[in-house]
Amino acid sequence: MKTEYYVGNVKIKPNLVLAPMAGVTDSAFRKLIKRCGGVGLIVTEFISVEGLTRNNLKSHKLMYFEPEEKPISIQFFGHNSDRMAAAAEVAEAAGADIVDINCGCPAKQVVNSGGGSSLLKDLPKMEKILKETRRVIKIPLTLKYRIGWDENSINAVEVGKMAEACGIEQVAIHGRTRMQGYSGFADWNVIAQVKQAVKIPVVGSGDVCSAEQALQRLRETDVDGVMIGRGAMANPWIFRQIDEIMQGITPHQPTIEEKRIFLVDYLAVMLQEMPTEKSALGKVKQLCGHFTRGLPGGATFRNQIFHSNTVSELTDKINEYFATVEPELSYV
Repeated sequence: MKTEYYVGNVKIKPNLVLAPMAGVTDSAFRKLIKRCGGVGLIVTEFISVEGLTRNNLKSHKLMYFEPEEKPISIQFFGHNSDRMAAAAEVAEAAGADIVDINCGCPAKQVVNSGGGSSLLKDLPKMEKILKETRRVIKIPLTLKYRIGWDENSINAVEVGKMAEACGIEQVAIHGRTRMQGYSGFADWNVIAQVKQAVKIPVVGSGDVCSAEQALQRLRETDVDGVMIGRGAMANPWIFRQIDEIMQGITPHQPTIEEKRIFLVDYLAVMLQEMPTEKSALGKVKQLCGHFTRGLPGGATFRNQIFHSNTVSELTDKINEYFATVEPELSYV
């Protein structure tokens, strides 16, 4: 079972990747996850190449990162090869370690504009984007995609081979089709088939919510790495736990106080970075929806958090909950 790999000349150790999640993996969240330990690579929220190359302020802000987040991959989505290449040049100039192209997002607004997983139905266009982008940057270029558009058009192996031929240096594959969205289950058998078909690193994604699930995927599929998204929202220490198990160390079990501090710190950072108090509260409420699942009294706490309208009220509810909750269930 692998514990590290290279994307070009960028060493990914441990071989655990924080997945890009729109509206979640901003710089603040990425830094807090990094501080929990065990993350080998971090990927930004996906960024529109149309917005970035037209000097949209929001798009440029999404590209912001701090040195402690490195190595970092900046992910873009779009359908125009010229704009994708131009955006990649901007990312390289900004100090990104890796540029990643999103061909997996299932969201209607992205698909309808010709980006994300819609490119799985137009491989010539995807190939042009990959080749043009690869041509203009020196840093590694990677690709994230789904196993196919629907169950009748599974083309993950074909896409993987094409990407490798275009000079792509890693593929990350979510084991669902576009039509599945986030329903059903991820098919890691298809991901394993891609791993057998290409020589470049393959990272698997989908339904990894515990350390044991991650280790099982690594053992069974021989993938080079595992990418975790929603599982990290529920348990920010999941990367550290996986890494420690791979090292033969008893995995860290966060205390109730550590969990309280994580939420309080996240709120503090959000208040600094978000334009309004309301938007900062919204981000914390979103995280709490995942963070407290499986904890005693979590449903009641989430309801209280959802109905909190001020920073002081939200802070009080967080402190009250973690002061009274019984010892939690294991995250492993």
